[in-house]
Amino acid sequence: MAPVIKLSSGYDMPQVGFGLWKVDTAVASDVVYNAIKAGYRLFDGACDYGNEKECGEGVARAIAEGIVKREELFIVSKLWNTFHDGERVEPIVKKQLADWGLEYFDLYLIHFPVALEYVDPSVRYPPGWHYEGDEIRPSKATIQETWTAMEGLVGAGLARSIGISNFQSQLIYDLLRYAKIRPATLQIEHHPYLVQQELLNLAKREGIAVTAYSSFGPASFLEFNMQHAVKLTPLIEDETIKKIAAKYGKQPSQVLLRWATQRGLAIIPKTTRPAIMAENLSSTDFDLSAEDLAVITSFDRGIRFNQPSNYFPTELLWIFG
Repeated sequence: MAPVIKLSSGYDMPQVGFGLWKVDTAVASDVVYNAIKAGYRLFDGACDYGNEKECGEGVARAIAEGIVKREELFIVSKLWNTFHDGERVEPIVKKQLADWGLEYFDLYLIHFPVALEYVDPSVRYPPGWHYEGDEIRPSKATIQETWTAMEGLVGAGLARSIGISNFQSQLIYDLLRYAKIRPATLQIEHHPYLVQQELLNLAKREGIAVTAYSSFGPASFLEFNMQHAVKLTPLIEDETIKKIAAKYGKQPSQVLLRWATQRGLAIIPKTTRPAIMAENLSSTDFDLSAEDLAVITSFDRGIRFNQPSNYFPTELLWIFG
């Protein structure tokens, strides 16, 4: 079993989980079921991924067959931008829970610190970034309004822990001033090309666990034809990473994952291949030397892939500016 991270909420979160972004609905149920059989217990989903119902079916199948109990799983989901208005939060969480077939989420995150105008799920679900056509229409909801509603989820028993995703330091400091329940986790894009060490320092200081997504850097973004992703050497093909992997008798992917977990972060890699599922899950069973950790960290170039301006033209969404 994967190591666990103790959250400020008092719950244990598996350090190695399974990410559900871009898992196609046609295979999502089987992928989740097979991942549970492989030993995964944390599954990282979101409204925006559009596959929560199918992922829930995989969970239900595994529970029905006695492979796992609900209380042994750690299910994560996220609040999309169009549901930031305070009165919209609980209803959409109840819809997401119904899609999953669950009574509560173990962890529920604000997906992006961006409030967009409400789109009724009966009109379009998941809503995406645009109100209609190519129009981006902001909401007036503040992060404080949204976070207060998130805290209400804990009181209502709909989420055991709450957290944030894609937040930067200034906004975290602001949130901590009024939060009655502190964010248990921060989920960020994190790989050797984007280390964000000062943000990690802040999270550690404030007792916020960090989950890294896109651990393999540009690999997740090549299909979007992002030029800065296409031009970079894939991290798993980098000669330095390959040499380090050979030294430990491991795969380059395992080295990249261990670099994150050995520095205290949680990870959520994904794959549809059972052999790779096992490799990723076992990536904590060796230790990199301090020298090798430093070499990988030195790859840092501050290169970010997951931001709206890389997916579509926009003059309104400079989230990481």
